[in-house]
Amino acid sequence: MAVSGFALVPFVFFLFTTFVSSSTSASEFQSQSQINVWPKPRTFSWPSSQASLLSPNFSITSPNHQHLSPAVARYRRLILTEHHRPLVTPKHVNITGPPLETLTIFVSNLTAPLHHGVNESYSLIVPIGGAANLTAATVWGAMRGLETFSQVVWGHPLLVATGLFVWDSPLFGHRGLMLDTSRNFYGVEDILRTIGAMSANKLNVFHWHITDSHSFPLLLPSEPDLAGKGSYGSQMQYSPADVKRIVEFGLEHGVRVLPEIDSPGHTGSWAEAYPEIVACANMFWWPAEVDWDDRLASEPGTGHLNPLNPKTYQVYKNVTQDVTALFPEPFYHAGADEIIPGCWKAEPAIQTFLSNGGTFSQLLEIFINSTFPYIVSLNRTVVYWEDVLLDANVKVDPTMLPPENTILQTWNNGPNNTKQIVASGYRAIVSSSDFYYLDCGHGDFPGNDSQYDQKPGTDTENNGGSWCGPFKTWETIYNYDITYGLSDEEAKLVLGGEVALWSEQADPTVLDARIWPRASAMAEALWSGNRDKTGMKRYADATDRLNEWRYRMVARGIGAEPIQPLWCIRNPGMCNTVHPFIKQ
Repeated sequence: MAVSGFALVPFVFFLFTTFVSSSTSASEFQSQSQINVWPKPRTFSWPSSQASLLSPNFSITSPNHQHLSPAVARYRRLILTEHHRPLVTPKHVNITGPPLETLTIFVSNLTAPLHHGVNESYSLIVPIGGAANLTAATVWGAMRGLETFSQVVWGHPLLVATGLFVWDSPLFGHRGLMLDTSRNFYGVEDILRTIGAMSANKLNVFHWHITDSHSFPLLLPSEPDLAGKGSYGSQMQYSPADVKRIVEFGLEHGVRVLPEIDSPGHTGSWAEAYPEIVACANMFWWPAEVDWDDRLASEPGTGHLNPLNPKTYQVYKNVTQDVTALFPEPFYHAGADEIIPGCWKAEPAIQTFLSNGGTFSQLLEIFINSTFPYIVSLNRTVVYWEDVLLDANVKVDPTMLPPENTILQTWNNGPNNTKQIVASGYRAIVSSSDFYYLDCGHGDFPGNDSQYDQKPGTDTENNGGSWCGPFKTWETIYNYDITYGLSDEEAKLVLGGEVALWSEQADPTVLDARIWPRASAMAEALWSGNRDKTGMKRYADATDRLNEWRYRMVARGIGAEPIQPLWCIRNPGMCNTVHPFIKQ
C-alpha cells in the first residue's frame, strides 16, 4: 500500500522551494553525483557537487524521545567514526565553506506509534554554510533521514555533501524480512545485528517465525514446558527478557517485530510437552510404502495440532495470550500453511471424524473458528499464509475470515496468487518463493536422496534438487514488481513484501551472507522502486551502487556477500553486458 508524504512546515517549504528548481528525480542523481545512498531516495539534488568538512564537534539536536534519542546518539557516533572511503571516490567535488557543526531535527508528531502505515517521510537540507536540517512527520521518518545523512558523509578527514536537498518517502509501508529460528537457532546478538542491518536498508518489519515442528525456542510464562521440552536445549531458548530486548532494539531502529506462531501445521515441537494434542508427532515424514499424496509432512519434522481435542485450545490460548503480551506489534502471524492430510489421518479421533463424513477443510475450519476470534479479541490483526484460503485441498470458507481483520501472505505462484488475494478484498504481503525466498538454490536437505546420483549431463532441469531453485540473485529480487498485473485499486491492497530465510540449511555461520545484500535489493525496490522516471528498469544503474553499499555494510560489521569482483567496482560499467539475453 503506497504511503503518502506529509505537509511540510512553512520554514521547510521555503527551503524546499529554494532547492526545487534544481532537484532531480532518483533516476538522475547518480549521473549528477557519485554519492551513493541506498536505498535511492525519491528526490535527491546535489547540483553543485560541493562539500564541507564535518566538524569534529559535530552535534545533532533533536526532540527528546524514548526511541529517537538513542538513535540520534547512535548515528552521531557512526557519523564521526565511520570514515567511509568510497571504492570510487567522488570526483570534482569542491570543498568550500565552514565545517558543518550541527544537524537539527524537527518532528511534527512525537507520539505516532510504529505501526503499519505510519508516515516515514522526511526532508533533508544541507546548505552551503549554516546548520543542516532534517524534518520529518514522525520519529520513524527522522530515523530514515538520519540513515540518509550518514551516507552522505565520507572520508578522512570527514566530508559532508553541501548544497544538498533530499525528499524521501517509501512506496510501500511494509518492507520486511522473515527469519525462521526453529529449524536452526540464532542467538539474540544475531537477531539484533540483522535488525540493525534492516534499519540501515530502511526495512521496517522483522517477521520472526519463532516456532515450527523442529523446535519451540520461545519460553512462555504460562506454558514453560513448550520450550523446556520442545527447544533444542536451555541454551537455545528466548526468554521474556530476550524478547523485550529485541523488541526495544527494534523500536530504537524503526523496525517492528512481528511474531509468528505457526499452527495448526508445523507444530511437532509442541508434542514434547503435550503429545495428546498433536497428530502424527515424531513419525517418519514419508514412509517407504506410501505415495507422496499420503505423506505425513512435506519435509522431515511432522506434527499438526488436533482440532478435535479441547485441550488444544487451552494450550493455544495460553500461548497466544503470552505472545501478545510480549510483542506490542498489532499484527499477529498465525501461520495456517501446509496442512498435510496424511498427518491428520494418522490420529484415531480424526479417522472417526472423517469416516462419519467430515472433511479436512472442515477440520481446519473448526480450528480457525476456535482460534481466530480469540486472536482478534486481543486487539490483533491476524496474518495467515495464503494456504488458509488458496490451498487446493484444505482451506476454509472465506466468510470465516473478514478482510478487515485478516491479511494474507502469499508465497506460491508469483503474481497469480497475489491477484487472487486482493481480488477477494484481502490485504496482501508478498513473499513469492519464485523471487523472495533467500534459502532457494542450495539443494534439498533430506539425506539418502537419489536425485543427486545422476549420470553426468542428465541433471539439467531440476535446479539441483531444490524445490524452489534456482538461487534468487539480487537482480531477480530487484526486478520483481509485487503489484504486477493488478489494477490501481487492487494494488492499494498490497501492503508490501518480505524476503524470507527458512533455516533448513542456514544458521548463524551463514546468516549475513544469505540475507545481504540480496535483501538490500528488495529494500530499494519497495522504498523508491526499481524503475527510472521513464519507466525503464534501473538494475544496470543499481549494480555499481549496490556494490558500493555492500562494501559499506561490510565495514559496518555486516557479512554481506560480494556480487562482483572488486575490479568491476573500480571500473564502473565494464562488467555489464550490452546484449540482451532475453528479448523483451
